[in-house]
Amino acid sequence: MKPTWSVILLTTLIGAGQGLFLALATLQIYALVGLLPPAEGHALVVAGSAAAFVLLAAGLLASFFHLGRPERAWRTAAKWRTSWLSREVIALPAFMAAVALYGLLYATQWNPVLVSTARGVAIDAALVVAVAGSVLAFVLFLCTGMIYAAIRFFAEWHTPLTPLNYTLMGGASGFTLGAALAAIYEPGRVAFLADWAIVLTLAAALGRWASLVRNARLVPRSTVQSAIGIKHPVVVQRSMGFMGGSFNTREFFHGASARRLRLVKPAFALLAFALPLALLALGRVQPGAAAAGTLLAAFGVQYIGLLAERWFFFAQARHPQNLYYQAVS
Repeated sequence: MKPTWSVILLTTLIGAGQGLFLALATLQIYALVGLLPPAEGHALVVAGSAAAFVLLAAGLLASFFHLGRPERAWRTAAKWRTSWLSREVIALPAFMAAVALYGLLYATQWNPVLVSTARGVAIDAALVVAVAGSVLAFVLFLCTGMIYAAIRFFAEWHTPLTPLNYTLMGGASGFTLGAALAAIYEPGRVAFLADWAIVLTLAAALGRWASLVRNARLVPRSTVQSAIGIKHPVVVQRSMGFMGGSFNTREFFHGASARRLRLVKPAFALLAFALPLALLALGRVQPGAAAAGTLLAAFGVQYIGLLAERWFFFAQARHPQNLYYQAVS
């Protein structure tokens, strides 16, 4: 398939925003049950919520460049019963509203206690929003991944590994950014978030490796012979079927050489997984400003790597129609 940068930006930006919100919610829940000390203030949550909302809004804006008629974007929600894209269109604004409300509750310091348990645990409004937002974050990960995993004729995508990897990579980048923000606003949380980011990055690397191994073993169901209905054992394509280019030759093939594909794979493995792991391990033990710089660099490097990974994800998918039009390359 032809990788579209608007979709690449959409999926990577909202994934980082989802992961960042989950990092903030995790901090609150761990503190509530006594696994972490109480927060020193609200600066980290306010800044993190604002950053998550900006990432989500930027991803949403990028998606409009993929639409032929952006003014009709609202219609994409109409088929929510059968379309994962429609479900994503509904889940994304709902999640953005939860992120905005979460940040506002802390920014305004209006966070009423809704219920107190028998053990004296206070369930406040922010906790309810954190739990609801976390559920929406995972629903959004599922919807985004299933848009591609549900397409049966793209064998490279049609696997549970697709939504799993979207979740793990988004979570890894979000927790990495959360650790960087913690180094600025609340250093006592850095080690916790960096450790989570390391675990998620390792899990994401393992999941992506599993999908690469799986895809390398795929055997196409169709052949050049079946594409044109000729059973002769030797069929060589001499023409792409047109005097010039067409929608088929432009939109269903990336046009990149096999050499570029071979180079992108180790590049994203290094940038999305290996280097961030090293920077996270270094940043979690550094003091103050040094930790913030290292962890911000980890997020930046990782995000560039995820852009390359997502480009490869789309480019690796082989549309069946390219059995006929493959000579266009």
